[in-house]
Order: sequence, then structure tokens, then C-alpha cells
Amino acid sequence: MNDLLNVRIDGKPYQFKRGTTILKACKQVGIEIPTLCYLENISEEGSCSLCVVEIKGVKTLQRACITEISEGMEITTDSEVIYEARKTNLELLLAHHPLDCMTCDQDGDCVLQDLAYQFGIKKSQFLDEKDAFYCPIETAWDTNLFIQFDPQKCVLCRCCVGACENQAIVEAIGIAMRGYKSVISTPFNLALEKTNCQFCGACVQACPTGALIEKPRIGKGKIFKFKKTETVCAYCGVGCNLALYKDKNNKLVMAKAIENKEPNKGRLCVKGRYGYEYVNSSERLTKPLIKEDGVFREVSWEEAFDYTANKLLEIKAKYGPDAIGVLGSARCTNEDNYVIQKFARAAVGTNNIDHCARLCHASTVTGLGKAFGAGAATNPISDIENADVMFVIGSNTTETHPVIAQFIKENKKKRGAKLIVCDPRNTDIAKYADTFIQHYPGTDVALLNAMMKIIVDKELIDKEFIYNHTEGFESLLRNLENCDLDDISRITGVDKKLIEDAAIAYAKGPNSMIFYTMGITQHHVGVDNVISIANIALITGHIGKEGNGIIPLRGQSNVQGACDVGVLPDVYTGYQRVTDENIRKKFEEFWKVKLPESIGYAVSQFGDLILEGKLKAVYIMGENPLVTEADVTHAKKSFEKLEFLAVQDIFLSETAQIADVVFPAKAAYEKFGTFTNTERRVQLLSPARSPSQSIKDDWQIVCEVATRMGYSMQYKNEKEIWSEIREVTPTLKGITYERLEENSLQWPCPDETHPGTKILYYEGKFKRPNEKALISSVEFQSPIEIPDDNYPFILTTGRILFHYHSRNETRRVKVLENFVPENFAEVNPEDAEALGIKNGDRVNIKTRRGEINVNVKISTKPKKGVVFVSFHFSETNANILTINALDPVAKIPEYKACACTIEKILPL
Repeated sequence: MNDLLNVRIDGKPYQFKRGTTILKACKQVGIEIPTLCYLENISEEGSCSLCVVEIKGVKTLQRACITEISEGMEITTDSEVIYEARKTNLELLLAHHPLDCMTCDQDGDCVLQDLAYQFGIKKSQFLDEKDAFYCPIETAWDTNLFIQFDPQKCVLCRCCVGACENQAIVEAIGIAMRGYKSVISTPFNLALEKTNCQFCGACVQACPTGALIEKPRIGKGKIFKFKKTETVCAYCGVGCNLALYKDKNNKLVMAKAIENKEPNKGRLCVKGRYGYEYVNSSERLTKPLIKEDGVFREVSWEEAFDYTANKLLEIKAKYGPDAIGVLGSARCTNEDNYVIQKFARAAVGTNNIDHCARLCHASTVTGLGKAFGAGAATNPISDIENADVMFVIGSNTTETHPVIAQFIKENKKKRGAKLIVCDPRNTDIAKYADTFIQHYPGTDVALLNAMMKIIVDKELIDKEFIYNHTEGFESLLRNLENCDLDDISRITGVDKKLIEDAAIAYAKGPNSMIFYTMGITQHHVGVDNVISIANIALITGHIGKEGNGIIPLRGQSNVQGACDVGVLPDVYTGYQRVTDENIRKKFEEFWKVKLPESIGYAVSQFGDLILEGKLKAVYIMGENPLVTEADVTHAKKSFEKLEFLAVQDIFLSETAQIADVVFPAKAAYEKFGTFTNTERRVQLLSPARSPSQSIKDDWQIVCEVATRMGYSMQYKNEKEIWSEIREVTPTLKGITYERLEENSLQWPCPDETHPGTKILYYEGKFKRPNEKALISSVEFQSPIEIPDDNYPFILTTGRILFHYHSRNETRRVKVLENFVPENFAEVNPEDAEALGIKNGDRVNIKTRRGEINVNVKISTKPKKGVVFVSFHFSETNANILTINALDPVAKIPEYKACACTIEKILPL
């Protein structure tokens, strides 16, 4: 059968692929056909009938968006009959639409308005004025904080419904009632916030009228009065492309996803859509501060720079350079982070440089690095659609990486891919799973070993791949001989039949991908967990090709990039080891300074080092350890004993409050530079608003301090810094600003002709000796703390959808803060009944390190015996409770499992 069909459009011959609709065919050859309800792959139902065309031999006009071409078809797209039909259909759509464009916030950004102008319609001949200007008192949308719905402006095009169903994959809204009474609503007309709506705003962006609009934007002005800037989201590691809009007062007032661009392809989450507001906050730092007698005073930049440099020089001279620790930030650009790690090594003279990757994905950098040779995602996000089996373990993907969750759900819904979810909580993503395994926190190695045991016993391994591309398999086999499935069922709390189902499905694929986050990494055996994930991918051959690989989902916007440019105590840029004499010599020659030889300390070790008197000063760029460190009371006690603490940030964070000097810095949406997302994609940032003239870039601040310390660091701009990064980093050498202006690129990219690397280890070529991956035998170890009579529950911690990290930003976003203003504890219904606790009760949660009082949410999410608390809230911080038990290699704390007790607080 010939895949190319011959058709004529407006008298001209063309060829198109079989299955192409008339609308898509016309678009390909530059013929514009008006549409209102059509959004490709999102809403393709043909409800508006504005795209009608004539087809020779067909009596009635046909809708171009749903009619496929056929051999010999002759199509007319423009005639008097077509024009009149389209105009009449448009007037019917306007029959109940109020004529209030002048006061509508969507004026200038309204497809309906543009079409009315195109067809010269001032007033519909079918207008029902009574209905058009009658506004119902209540709708299901009224009480939520995020989205306004005006039913009078709705033309029932179903774009919003399509976006919710096919883009967000939520199905929170639909068409209620019938005929004339039809309306967009929620199931049973529930308030939107009581449905499973995640307020991603896909419905708003899809709406071609002013019926749906973001509530925070209302009254801020018309879109043609705003300045649009395309940049990258400053929240999680997905790295969504978005357009930010600035008003005449230099305030950010709106965000939109950029269509058809990697990695998000027109999607955003609630933080991407609404989370820009923190940049406008009146709480922003605007002047340098120095603390005297416990009180901050505003000072000049010169005084702050001199004071900081002198203090650091004094401490270096008295105690040596290793008495100073430096922290970079995953919320700062690659350029910022490169400069601060260079500052630590070249100006201070220490490898005590780290950042928050230590607390989230240090296990990935170490574990995948050991197994494969590089600690990064093997496949692009776009490759999800090629996976037949998606294995999500230790990831509450819907809340931590919402856009990736949408792609996972989309692949299951549209292509029938299987989904396996393993998590101690029955999260949103688990509800879509074909197989859901709810294991106890900290039992991942046991679970993965059991899966591998089943795969080996059922001869589902890829023998050829193992032989040709790996080493160490025999050691794994010996370890699995001692693996008893009944014991593992008891340890994990999971029926072994479920484990078997998951193992067989993953192994058989034929294309299988693994996704994980901090449910895997944040354990004292975090590296073992990651190695176990690498093992199962290697023995099945599910790596190094399309639809097969491992994607560790990075938590912050530039946590991948900060690692890539050397903000770690053991590596320079591109993971070049500080202990390698040849590498160190290369950097010494380039930076023109003698560099320290030994590996530095991790941030998770700073607290003990301070109390031991080994660390006397810390310089922090954009981190907030007094909220994010495990056993944060211990961290606070130690940081308060420092002889000197310098912080540069955008707000006076909890850590900045105890500092000796504070520098005001630019926010991400005010910066030039680059971020690198979770799939190794380097992307350019552009400033969406003009920063205060009294603040500086992070890299500029660091350079000024370094220069005053006697090591000159002078750069004209971010591009010059990036050029230096490229010079010393082989994996980034081919990525230039000029190329990034055209499109983003994934490393490794060794030269300027290289297209970037989408899939690592293609054809089984790993970045290790002999190009072979290492399979390592891993034995199960229980969490450091296990429940006992005094502490009978397991505490696990994590994120929630509506907040981010230490809440430094999201507490300054009104809709996010008002929607979730305080912390809470999730408790299983059986545990709640046994404790006599009801939903909303105030409870005391206590561990061996501290206690907090929070309200309870009785939820089926946590497994029986497990309590969940988020870490975003400093006042009731889960990290008051967590244990600083470190992985011996990655030095990551065990945030995900410790013993706790929970008691109801009785009213006085």
C-alpha cells in the first residue's frame, strides 16, 4: 500500500502521508484554515465547525480537523459558501457571549476575538442578550484560588476538557448537563479544589476565549501592555520552557508554557504557572547587611566585600584553608556555580565545596557513576513515549515532577504502556499503576534483589548483553542465591506475587525504563539502592537504546548543572576527579594557582566538623541548610558556633538570619546564564524583569570577594564564564551560547558540530574501562532506626505539590501559600483508629532528635505503620525529626526512614 496519497488543494497537486487530516495537510503547505476548538493531540473533536472545507463529490461541507485525506481528493479551502458557513458557525458560537472585550482581561489574547475581527462580526445575529449578560451566582470554580471561570464567555469548544484529559491527564472537568444547559463543570459540581485538579493551568492556556483565566492575573492589565520573555522555570529539574510576562511596573504577572518545545512541550505545573510571584516580593533583599551586636545594619557593597574578604583571610591564616566551607546552589546558574567552586578551590584553597545535591542525588552521582561511568539520566524525557514498561520507584512523581508524571500517564493512556509503581505511599501516580507495590521505607534493596532473583530464575536475563557489555554478574548471582522470597515478602510487607508480576513485566519489556527520586537516594544505603537499580537494568539489557534506560528525576532547576560544573568536594567540572594528578595539573595551569589535593568535606558533615572545631567559617550562595539539613536542630546549634558565616540570597532565609554578612542577589528570573535539567539538557535563561539596581548577580558577588582575597576573578559577563567552562570541560565543549540561542543541547557534546547526546551508552558502550558496565553485589541493610516499643512508627518525609524546597520562594507566592499554609502529617486510617485520632486533630510527632506539633490528615496514602511529613515548613520542619545517618560513600542523610511516635494533643 502506497503511504503517499495524491490530492489537490485549491487546484494545486500535493502528496501527503496516509492518515493526514485535511487541516494538517493544509498547514504543511502554508494554507491557513480558521479553528477555535482544535489543539493538536489535545482537542481534536471538531465541535466548532469553523474549519469546514469543500470536497469535490461530497454534498456537505466537511470539517478539516477530523477528515482524513484520501487518494484523488480535491479540496477547496476558500469560497463564498465556505466563508458564509464559517461566519454563521462563528455567530452561533457568539450567541451567548457577552460583548465586553473592552473590560475582559483576555483582550488581545483571545482567539474568539481575533476570529470575530477576521469575519467582521460586531454582534451576532443570534445574540440572546438576556442569556449573554446573565451571570450565574455559583459555579464549581468559584472558591478555588487559582482559576476563574466565566460561563457566559464559554463557547463549549471543549479545549479545556481536552487539555485536562489529554495533556494534564487528570480529567477533573467535563461537560455537565445537556443541550442548551450544557456547561463545563466538575464531577457532581464539586468545588474544583475538592477534585483531583492539580491547578496546572493547562485548561486556562487551552481556552480560546476569556472564559478561563488565572485569578492572580485578573486586573493586572491587557497582554499587549506586557513584555514577554522566554526563559526556563526556576523550580524542579524538569526544566520547563515558559514565557513570563512583565507589566509596566516591572512586576511579573503571568506565565505560559511554550508550545512544542523540549522538554515540556507546552505543559507546566502549578508552580511553573503561578510561582513567579516571589520575584516581585517586597521582602526581597536589596542592600548588603552586616551584623553588629546581634542586629543587622545596611552597608555599602564595598564595606561588605572588604569585611567578608578580611574575615575569610583571617580564618585561613589562623586555621588553614580547610577550616572554611563553601556552598553553591542548585537554584543558581551554571555560571554562578562554576565561579563559586573556582572561588573555593583557587581563592580559598579548599575542596570543601558542596551544595544540596548532597542531600538529594549524591547517591545517583556515586552509584550510577560506579556502574556506568556517569551519574546522570541515560535517556531524554521525550523517550518516555517509546517505553513499553515504565517502572517508577521511590518517586511521588505527580507532586515532585508533575510534567514528567503527565508524560508517563500519557504513555499509558494513549499507547497502552504498562506502569509499575513501588512506593511506601499510595501516591497519585500509583493510582494509574498496573502493578503497585507498597513496601516499607528503606527496604528497596531487598525488593530489587527479589525482582532480580525472579528474573534470573525465570531465565529472563539478557545473556548476550551481560556477556558483551558488563562485568561482575557472577558476584550478583552468588548474592541472589541467598535471596529468600518469603523473607523478602516479610521484610518489605509486600505479597511476593506482586513482586513477581513486577519483575516479569519489567524484564519482558520489550522496552523498559526506570524512574526514581529521593525515595531511593535519601537513605544510609542510598548508593546501594542506586546500584541495585543499575543492576536490574543491566541484567535485562534495558539500557543504551530508545525506550530503555534510567532517569533519576532531579529535584531542583539546576542540581544537575551544579554537579556538572564541579560544585562537589571530589570533582572539578565534568566529574574530573580532584585526586587525579594530571587533571589537577590541568586546572592549576588554567587557573594559575596551586590547588588542594585531598577530597573536601560534604555539607552533611559540616555540623559535626564545626562542633569539633575543624570548620570555622562557611560561605553560602543560595542554600538554606537551617531548614534542609537532617537533624536540623543539631545543624542550627553548630552553624551558630561558626566564627564567620556569609550568605548571599534573595530573601533573609533562616540561615541568612544567623549570618554575619548577607549579600542581596538576583533571582533566577532576573538572570542570564544556563540551567541543565534532569536529562542533561543545557538551556539558556533570559531575564524576565529588571532587577533592583542595588543587587548583583551571584557570580559578581563571589568574584568581588575572591579578588579582595588576592585571587583576581574578572569576567565581563555570563558568556565569558561559560566559555571558560567549555575550555576545561570536554563534555560541554561543543555547547556555545550561539547554539543554545537556536536550541537546547544535551551533554556530552564534545565539539561544535556535535548534535548533543540524547541516549547515553548507546550500543552498550559505557564510560568505564573496557567500555563495560559494572554489576555489583548488594546485600540488604535495614534503616539505622527501626520501630520499637518507644517509637513504634516509621517516619518518612518528602515534598508536596504546592511548595518547594525550604519554601523560601513559595511562601511568597500568595496562591500557593494560602492553599497550603501549614504543615501536616499523613496517618493511615488503621493507625489513626488505634490512636483515637480524627482528621484535623492536632498531634505531637516525636523522634530521638526532636518533636513537632501538626494537624493530621487521615489518608490511605501511607502504608500502615508509616507517617509522612513534608520538610518545607521551618516552624514544623520534618528535619527536626530526621536522622543524620549518612551513606558511607555519598554522605547523604537518611531522610526517608526513622523511628517516631505520634500522640494526640488533648485540648486544654
